[in-house]
Amino acid sequence: MKIYKLNSDIDLAEVMQKMGVDKIGIEIMKKKRSVYVFYIKNINCAAANILKQDALSIGAELAVPIGAPSCKNKYFDALLLCNEKHLITLSKKELTQPFGLKDLAKQLKNFVNLPKFPLKIMGVINANEDSFFEGSRFKGSEALKQIKKMIDEGADIIDLGGVSSRPGSVYPGVEEELKRVSPIIDEIYKHKLYEKAVFSIDTFESKVLEYALERGFKIANDITGLESDEYAEVAAKYNADVIIMHKKGIPKDMQKNPFYENVILEIDEFFEQRIAKAKNFGIKNVILDVGIGFGKRLEDNLALIKHLEHFLHFGYELLIGASRKSMIDMIMKKYGISTTPSERLPGTLAIHQEAFRNGASIIRCHDVKEHFQALKVYDAIKGFDV
Repeated sequence: MKIYKLNSDIDLAEVMQKMGVDKIGIEIMKKKRSVYVFYIKNINCAAANILKQDALSIGAELAVPIGAPSCKNKYFDALLLCNEKHLITLSKKELTQPFGLKDLAKQLKNFVNLPKFPLKIMGVINANEDSFFEGSRFKGSEALKQIKKMIDEGADIIDLGGVSSRPGSVYPGVEEELKRVSPIIDEIYKHKLYEKAVFSIDTFESKVLEYALERGFKIANDITGLESDEYAEVAAKYNADVIIMHKKGIPKDMQKNPFYENVILEIDEFFEQRIAKAKNFGIKNVILDVGIGFGKRLEDNLALIKHLEHFLHFGYELLIGASRKSMIDMIMKKYGISTTPSERLPGTLAIHQEAFRNGASIIRCHDVKEHFQALKVYDAIKGFDV
């Protein structure tokens, strides 16, 4: 039995209809506004009956398919609707119940008082010629100039990478990667720019990682999600924060028919395993990145952005990086409009604002100035009280 948190402004009627809830129940429950909406996957019939009674006794709701109370099917999916008070009560109450409800209670407890983190904008600098967005490519003195510009425009973090991870790309080798990024790293170190912003190295190679961490970088941005033990050892040695990103496949073929039974639960399981690995190697802090566009269909990317807050239950900052990506083009093609990366800034701002609303606190982008203004204005509106 697994649970995941859905965005509270979803179409409840549509979700319940797909689950097989009776029409009368749908009409009653769809009108209720719940702070917390949990999808419970494969709940035992006996457990569902107990949970439903416990939920109703405190004013919460549990939507189940037709025939569920009579245990027509031993396992099925359910939808828990509750507020914060209900959540706290159920996370304690179900600890004494059988049929897997004790484990459910522990899962629910993780969503009590989800953490909130301050906004950080991460500017992207690419030291290669084949990154998908030409406007992010810089070398030598131009890279240094752009880094300083991004810092002045409001970047809290600068993410430097030397190889493309776009769909279809092929890794050129560690020596070539190091050849591309080392001159820029050296200049950053020489001018002590690490005192003005936090620097992140976008690499999955331990040799490149160590070169950067020795010279003032603080974050290891790993698209393989801490796959390499040697990489984990280097990150721990320098007390670096590690960005654990999820992807399916390798860049060369990751967009060839990716498929998920449930993208949220699959990534949740991946994060659980890799966080445990990070702790085992002595890494003190991680940042989680769901990997928009990395072995994902459009529907997967949209689901992850919509329900991003679910992943806050791990207690770590969430990074979102959808800047100028092809999902924007996929959406616009439905309206007969094709877009190049250079034309996707408006779509990028829309995605990142929604991700920020749903729990992301680190926004990885190519356009720092525009993001700083958009997100600060949005944050002011969100936090304004009459």
